[in-house]
Formats: sequence, C-alpha cells, structure tokens
Amino acid sequence: MTNDTVGSAAGTDAGTVAHRIHAEAGPATPRQAEAIEREDEHTAHNYHPLPVVVAEGDGAWVTDIDGRRYLDCLAAYSAVNFGHSNPVLLDAARAQLDRITLTSRAFHNDQLGPFVEALSGLAGKDMVLPMNTGAEAVESAIKVARAWGYRVKGVPDGLANIVVMAGNFHGRTTTIVSFSDDPSARDGFGPFTPGFRTVPYGDATALAAAVDENTVAVLVEPIQGEAGIIVPPAGYLPAVRALCDERRVLFIADEIQSGLGRTGATFACDLVGVVPDLYLLGKALGGGIVPVSAVVGNRDLLGVLRPGEHGSTFGGNPLAAAVGRAVVGMLATGELQERARLLGQRLHAGLSRLIGHGVLEVRGAGLWAGIDIDPALATGREVCELLLERGLLAKDTHGSTIRLAPPLVVDPADLDWAVEQLEGVLGELSAR
Repeated sequence: MTNDTVGSAAGTDAGTVAHRIHAEAGPATPRQAEAIEREDEHTAHNYHPLPVVVAEGDGAWVTDIDGRRYLDCLAAYSAVNFGHSNPVLLDAARAQLDRITLTSRAFHNDQLGPFVEALSGLAGKDMVLPMNTGAEAVESAIKVARAWGYRVKGVPDGLANIVVMAGNFHGRTTTIVSFSDDPSARDGFGPFTPGFRTVPYGDATALAAAVDENTVAVLVEPIQGEAGIIVPPAGYLPAVRALCDERRVLFIADEIQSGLGRTGATFACDLVGVVPDLYLLGKALGGGIVPVSAVVGNRDLLGVLRPGEHGSTFGGNPLAAAVGRAVVGMLATGELQERARLLGQRLHAGLSRLIGHGVLEVRGAGLWAGIDIDPALATGREVCELLLERGLLAKDTHGSTIRLAPPLVVDPADLDWAVEQLEGVLGELSAR
C-alpha cells in the first residue's frame, strides 16, 4: 500500500466528493445563533467553541443543523480516531445496549474479561485497570506509582515524588493542574497537591538531575499534544527508559491522545522502540461513543492495589467494555496504524510546502500535526475561524498554533483538500 493507493474506509465514500459540493459557511445563521445562545445561557463557560452547531457525523465529516458539511480535522481531540458513526463500533454498542449496560464492579460482567484480555494483549502487558476518562487514568497511575513506591521500592511514607515535564497536559483535576505550568489550567485553583517535580521536556540531563531516591515515577507524553504536537528528540524516550531502569523508577507514558493509531503506530512509544512500565489510554479507546480509559501494565505494578483502595462505579462497565473490545479488534490487524502512517506522510508533505508562506514550523507524526502560524499574520483562532468558513474544523492552542488530527478513516483526497484550504486561508490573510 502506498500513499497514492490508500483507499477510502468505512463511512468516507460520501466525504470524498463532499468538498466539491460544500456550501461555504458564513456567519452563524439565526438557527445556529439561537442554539448557541441556549447553550451559553445554561452551560458553564469553560470552553470557547467555534461558532458551529454539529448535528450529525459520518466518517471524517460532520453536518451542522443547517445541513452544511465540514471536514473534521480535530476528531474530538483524537477521541474519534475511527470516524463518526463507525459501523463496527455502533454495532458493538447497539448489541450491548439490548443486554446490560452497568453492573458496577460489585459484580462481574461477561464483557469486562474479554475486553481487558484483548487490551492487555494489544499492549503486551498483563493487566488493565479500567476507568472512564483520561484524567482518571492519570490519577489512577499516580496512586499506583505511589503505592508501588511505598510497598515495593521502600520509599518512606509521604515522601514519594513524581517527575513531570514542562508544557505537559494530563487533565484538569486539582491534583493534575498542581503540576501544570499552563496559567489557564492552574491559576486560581490552589492550594496544590505536593509531590511533583517539573523538568524541561526533551531534556534527559535535566531529568536525570531531578530523580532521587524517593522518585517513584516519570510521567511523560511521548508527544505533547496540548502544547502544540511537540515531538521530542529521537533519543529522548530511550534515554528516559534507560534512566528509569537504572534508578528503579516507573516510566509512565500518557498515550491518551497519542495512542491507538494516531501517530501511525499502536502507541507513539513504538515509533522509537520504547516500552513503558504503564500505558495510560483513553479518548479513542471509547470509539467516540462512551468514555473509556485504562491504565495498562504488568502484574507486579497493578497488583499493588488492594480491594477497596481504588475504584469507579462506571469503570469497566459492560457497555464500555464491549465498545473498547471492538476498538482493540480494529487495531489488532495493524491496518489502521499503517493507514495513519501513510496518510500522515501525505499530510506532512503538503503542510511542509506552506513553510515560509504564513507557516513557521510543522511538527507531528502520523495523522497528527501542529502548525505554527506566523503571529504577524494571524492568531490560531483567527485561522480556525476562516477554515470554518471554508468547511474545515480545526482547533488552535497556545496563541498561534493550530492542530490537525483528522479521523484515521479520512479519504486521501479530502486530506489534500484540507491542506488546500489552509493554503487558501494563509493567502487570504497575506492579501489583507
């Protein structure tokens, strides 16, 4: 299979020609304005969405309440890796909805065992701790690392520390924002949870200096997502692995955004041949249907948890397990990972041509790209608003950076069209 022969996937045939018939989106119509006003009136304003009201989705395309279609190049922050309304995942969810959806972990259910068996097999690990959201997976891993530090490594009670990276994004709970350096996530939410040390991302020397006898874990995103799709030097993650082995410290890889096919591999760690002690998974694990997350590791680590010490009413519920198992099944063949790798080459080749023409830098791996717009030209938000008018959905971060992360089922022609729209927006801004 080559770049030019990557075919359409389920649900994308209509999208192949949709860009040719898409009606340009102008200012919000009265119907959309009313829908946005109703939402704003009764929803906490913790997001700043683009002015579009989505009603339906199919493959890599979504349709608003006025019938206009848009190419989705965010994929719900990689939660919709397999496309909207994916028939395989919808069939799994529908079949389970007719049976049972929730038992709590007070009882066993017939879906959890097959799910955790499949997921642990995909990751090459022994055990799975099922949760719901990505932030819950991170919080769970923090507890596991501390328990392992006290019960196995012998760290004195209350002294465990975890080393994290500058520019990280692991969620928005009070403990997680305690080790964030993003003012919008952190300011005004103290007092903060102690026990974390921050070092520059990609700097193995600084990491080594921060690790001491009471360090229980290093928590790292293999590629930083919210920071702008920041890819570390090729030798960085192998150096983290070697240091953790040498100092008897757990290597925790937050693959919540980067994992499950997004980067052209099952996990971003695979790109440099590194295996962490714990994988943190979420987003795409629920197929865009239900929240599903997990901590995946070997028995000697996850086995430190005892009954009653950690849990979740919805974690491992039958509906989530059924959908999650279908997701793992889709990844088991490796075809989607290869598709993301090849289409990613195509995407990055197209984006690289824009460097020097309103774009300062392009980063990423697979179908994941961070694009630094020249701040003298526009903000990332302004670029995303102009892309919206052209029928393309993307999201900005950190001022002048925009991110592209289309579903892995995106059609090659639609991917080319997305690059053309960005080129058109940049030309439009330059002309101004």
